[in-house]
Amino acid sequence: MPRMQIPTETSTWLLQAKDILDEARRLKPGPERKELRQTAKVLREIAKLEAASGSAVVRDRRPKTR
Repeated sequence: MPRMQIPTETSTWLLQAKDILDEARRLKPGPERKELRQTAKVLREIAKLEAASGSAVVRDRRPKTR
């Protein structure tokens, strides 16, 4: 069985999706919250497609916390 490569860096798309979901969770249920959740869903799909294409070499630019 071939070895799978596990990316050690998080995609910028996934980081943006996480931030948007955090923002959506602060909102009351309604159209704004639903729109943010849909946006996050699209960003996750983009990240998945990017990873599948092998071009996911985007570096995590968030500061490291210890």
